[in-house]
Amino acid sequence: MDPALSRVEEIDDETTGESADELFEHFSVSVDKGQGLLRVDKFLSARLENTSRHRIQMAADAGNILVNGVAVKSSYKVKPQDKISIVMPYPPREVEIIAENIPLNIVYEDDDLLIINKEAGMVVHPGHGNYSGTLVNALTYYLQDLPLFSSGDMRAGLVHRIDKNTSGLLVIAKNEFSHVRLAKQFFDHTIKRRYHALVWGNLPEATGTIEGNIGRSLRDRLKMHVFADGSDGKHAVTHYKVLKRYSYVNLVECMLETGRTHQIRVHMEYIGHPLFNDERYGGDRILKGTTFTKYRQFVENCFALLPRQALHAISLGFKHPRTGEEVYFESEYPEDFRAGLAKWEGYVAGRPDETDN
Repeated sequence: MDPALSRVEEIDDETTGESADELFEHFSVSVDKGQGLLRVDKFLSARLENTSRHRIQMAADAGNILVNGVAVKSSYKVKPQDKISIVMPYPPREVEIIAENIPLNIVYEDDDLLIINKEAGMVVHPGHGNYSGTLVNALTYYLQDLPLFSSGDMRAGLVHRIDKNTSGLLVIAKNEFSHVRLAKQFFDHTIKRRYHALVWGNLPEATGTIEGNIGRSLRDRLKMHVFADGSDGKHAVTHYKVLKRYSYVNLVECMLETGRTHQIRVHMEYIGHPLFNDERYGGDRILKGTTFTKYRQFVENCFALLPRQALHAISLGFKHPRTGEEVYFESEYPEDFRAGLAKWEGYVAGRPDETDN
């Protein structure tokens, strides 16, 4: 990459194989004083690694190339001291993708996109010990006749991800046209996403907002951390609403304003309410409740029923990349999530006079 070209936004989580919600890149460059007139697509293709002129032209067609803050077409002639920014899906990486006939829970499909209800336990794309059995392996098989999925790109069609052990909805682009347009919506934070989570403790307010920069932990590279003073990390905002109180845990709905790696998990830990059975962020032990052996056994039984962080991506709304129409999708809880909630429902029903803690 040209040293004059800076990567402004790069959200990825290769070290854990888990989620970083946005799978796009944002580059910016200030054009030199001595630069002659040159088409912007040609100018950028000479400066972006592994990026074809066609991909740059697709980005321009989607309004993803800005010059001095204004969207331009690929034919725009670059002028000295122009300030250029570009948003596009990440370029392909040289990793062999094996097409695997893995069943997919398809909620919706048309010529431009798929809506997948991902089960917990499935990694979204290959990397670091997960080179088979991933969603991308399954998509490469299912969509093998489409140009976007025939090149072996490890991120083909992806515009966002959810963690391996989080269940719920993902949108997949089936062509470059929809890919760049969906990527721009994620970059602009206009995608509407709701998650349901079971968290430890009683939140003091029925609704609230959590703000705090999120970046990689300096102590544990497998974890993210909230840098409350804004000294590091990237701006992150999570809105929440309590849906149900079960004595020592709450069912909450989380709405993402931004999409950072592990955002809900690390934000809820930050305010003292880790997700139930979230091993990485401390929710896999008893944090609220009694000291009685019967209660400890009850919680262990809940952990066995719901053997992962209690987080489900329940809905997804966005503008259809082809029609511009607002579309909205919802999913039901998976069996393990339903079983965990039912267990807590039964616990509360059996202790009607218990004081919330």
